[in-house]
Amino acid sequence: MTTALQHDVAGFVYHEARLMDESRYSEWLDLWAPDALYWVPCDGDDGDPRNQISLIYDDRARIEDRVFRLNSSSAHSQDPPSRMCRIVGNVRVLSDEASRDGSGDEITVESSFVLVEVRRGHKNMYAGRTTHRLRPDGAGLRIVSKKVVLVDNDQYLGNLTFLL
Repeated sequence: MTTALQHDVAGFVYHEARLMDESRYSEWLDLWAPDALYWVPCDGDDGDPRNQISLIYDDRARIEDRVFRLNSSSAHSQDPPSRMCRIVGNVRVLSDEASRDGSGDEITVESSFVLVEVRRGHKNMYAGRTTHRLRPDGAGLRIVSKKVVLVDNDQYLGNLTFLL
């Protein structure tokens, strides 16, 4: 792993966080690969999301639906919209290797975050670890998968209709 790769990957992760915080959902959607998977486990760090309850388990089509709702006036649970600020740190490239299907290189990166969300005068704080699998393409990096493990995912979490 080179210093340049670490810098580029960290910049990508920070950029994604900024897009989510600023509710720039369409731009956020552009970061995702066509074969994307977005997973937020519930009640633990691992398991099989096809056989266990997850907070979020979205393929690309479901991610697009999520963005459509957030961009429309039909997201009643986000009226008024959440105001968010997250701090992302401890960004580490874990691997830089060929993708599982042999179609190209993939980069696995892990980071930690703290997110403060304010809505209707109420403040919530979330913290966790994110694992991104990124794939370079002609336009930069694309998210192949994103797994967000909240440290309190075994507790009542309330309204999570914003992006983690």
